[in-house]
Amino acid sequence: SSGSFVKLLLLACNSPPALLLDFLTLLYSHCPGYPFPTAPPVDPFAKIKVDDCGKTKGCFRYGKPGCNAETCDYFLSYRMIGADVEFELSADTDGWVAVGFSSDKKMGGDDVMACVHDDNGRVRIQHFYNVGQWAKEIQRNPARDEEGVFENNRVTCRFKRPVNVPRDETIVDLHLSWYYLFAWGPAIQGSITRHDIDSPPASERVVSIYKYEDIFMPSAAYQTFSSPFCLLLIVALTFYLLMGTP
Repeated sequence: SSGSFVKLLLLACNSPPALLLDFLTLLYSHCPGYPFPTAPPVDPFAKIKVDDCGKTKGCFRYGKPGCNAETCDYFLSYRMIGADVEFELSADTDGWVAVGFSSDKKMGGDDVMACVHDDNGRVRIQHFYNVGQWAKEIQRNPARDEEGVFENNRVTCRFKRPVNVPRDETIVDLHLSWYYLFAWGPAIQGSITRHDIDSPPASERVVSIYKYEDIFMPSAAYQTFSSPFCLLLIVALTFYLLMGTP
């Protein structure tokens, strides 16, 4: 009867949350046409578009020649969206991938944004500041609109951060040009550890967020002997072999 239903409803409302949830589940299960509400589906992570590189966004690729955001050892893109800069990062790792903004090419005194894969399978965007060779996590995090995914043994993420920020030693103004430091490596229980390679790559020159380029950097396995020193060494060895034998 309606009276009994009202009594049950009042009893449920004064019960612990778990009992109230059980009551609502039972109620919905007996109401045809009214299924129990479920959480809205999570939007899938939109793949990074490399066709836009050098056109509507700037990109850095490190790895095998011709690699993309899903095959490079490391990939980063940036583009202006209103008063924000959107960054996309991806690396061949099950731990973390990061970009640092530096006044030089050396680690130390750098503003760092990292995407970290934790033990629960989530990818979180964290803010760090390099104190010498140590990355210290900073609670003040300028990232917004964060999303990330761990698939095919890759950590991939996307986030925005404001171009201009109130004066803060650990957060740089992105309207200025900085060297970009690229790093990735393993994580233990959601905490980053030392990067995978001893000398992580960095941009050859300072980067402006207002200039979009598509820059490729070959990894060590694909680097050629193109430096003047290597060329001179090859010439010297060739001359020695030719002239040193009777």
